Amino acid sequence: MDFEKMNGLVPAIIQDAVTQKVLMLGFMNREAYDKTVQTGKVTFYSRTKQRLWTKGEESGNFLNVVEIKSDCDDDTLLIYVHPVGPVCHTGTDTCWGEDNCQPVMFLKELQQFISRRHEEMPEGSYTTSLFQSGVNKMAQKVGEEAVETIIEACNGSNERLIYEGADLLYHLIVLLTSKGLSIEDLANELIERHSATWKKH
Repeated sequence: MDFEKMNGLVPAIIQDAVTQKVLMLGFMNREAYDKTVQTGKVTFYSRTKQRLWTKGEESGNFLNVVEIKSDCDDDTLLIYVHPVGPVCHTGTDTCWGEDNCQPVMFLKELQQFISRRHEEMPEGSYTTSLFQSGVNKMAQKVGEEAVETIIEACNGSNERLIYEGADLLYHLIVLLTSKGLSIEDLANELIERHSATWKKH
């Protein structure tokens, strides 16, 4: 990082790793950056207090680091985090008063979780048992959940439809993962289909 370009400080943009919401902007000097890397909790340099401060050191609302990126000029940081509680001192989720909630982005986190299960295969995990059952059993499970979703859509309640639909989506992600694919592959296919030039195969 080029800390000298702006008299020893660089801006650090803090973004939620799951929702992709920008949460706040702070400044870091080299010491704050090093402490952030070492502890895994975002630490800034306070220009008013003239000292380091770890976000959450008083409130407990820490910013747990997921990934740190530098921009093309090495003078701005983008830090992906998992926030613990509200980010702003006013009690709001972001320093712009926005709600940090995009439920659809949880699918990305779920995909990552299922992928880790596939790599680690911990004992006692339902997801592990699905992977161990083989592709045919996993595909059968997707079919069962699809039928249950259809039944709820035709004769059930909206609450049960959502419940069974969630089961279907979860088991589909497990099946995709077992084949080396992901929910992102489906998203990319839908993006391609959304193009005005797309033609059905």
